Amino acid sequence: MVIDLHCDTFLRLMEGKDNPGLYENNLNIDIKKLTKAKSLAQFFAMWINIKENNPLETCLKMIDKFYMELDKNQDHIALATNYEDIMRNKDKGKISAILTIEDGGAVKGEIHNLRNFYRLGVRGITLTWNNVNEIGFPNIKEEYRNKGLTEFGREVVHEMNSLGMLIDVSHLSDAGFYDVARLSKKPFIASHSNSRAIKDHFRNLTDDMIKVLSDKGGVIGISFERDFLGDSENAKIEDMVRHIKHIKNVGGIGVIAIGSDYDGCNPNCEVDNIGEIDKLREALKANKFTEDEIDKIFYQNALRVIKDVL
Repeated sequence: MVIDLHCDTFLRLMEGKDNPGLYENNLNIDIKKLTKAKSLAQFFAMWINIKENNPLETCLKMIDKFYMELDKNQDHIALATNYEDIMRNKDKGKISAILTIEDGGAVKGEIHNLRNFYRLGVRGITLTWNNVNEIGFPNIKEEYRNKGLTEFGREVVHEMNSLGMLIDVSHLSDAGFYDVARLSKKPFIASHSNSRAIKDHFRNLTDDMIKVLSDKGGVIGISFERDFLGDSENAKIEDMVRHIKHIKNVGGIGVIAIGSDYDGCNPNCEVDNIGEIDKLREALKANKFTEDEIDKIFYQNALRVIKDVL
């Protein structure tokens, strides 16, 4: 089984007329591929570029598309808002779909919008994407790295804790990461980031961040984006394994999860789609990871955080 903490599939479904829908398409993720992967749960991000769109309106349109696709494919996939839903869906032979937002700018600086997103089924928010928003700063520019959460951002952390929503620090500034670690009373996640010690990229976490995340009971989702993995033009499985080995040595096996970034990352990945995820499982076996360790990475660690937070 596998739980994938991040994909941008609904962005592609919104923009592509050639993609017939979620059941079967030419993307990295569809229901047929998820079934082949024995997917327990897939996190679907509603990605927002706040510079190009009305973020709230765009997000609501995407959420509508999400629910339309779930309705069309209700024999195969169903919404999950907590651990119990996932277990119930599993018993019915259904994949769980977990609704998230990528860029907290979608709430437009209004805490009531956050609560309304919760009521619509959203259970995780990536606090920033690559733009400054009302919550905080992205790590994309050096000048942002030491800028933490805003006053509103601190309010968002407290409210997400209270509601039972996953706080996602991928893309967030380094200082913002430490603000979340200090303020959050519940585990948080970096849904699609890797190790900065292995690949020096601003989107990856430092060893100290990995230790802090582990101490808080959170997880880091290994991303298949080539620029976060290594220096090859392809996203290589051997680089994924290198990151996993290093993160295990730094933060322990309990901090590692999967966060592919499928349909949002560059093509030419050796694990071409979610249906080929067993290629990574076999590579981990070849590198002396036990079945128990691999299960922790593939779904158990993420499931624990879901149970703790949602």
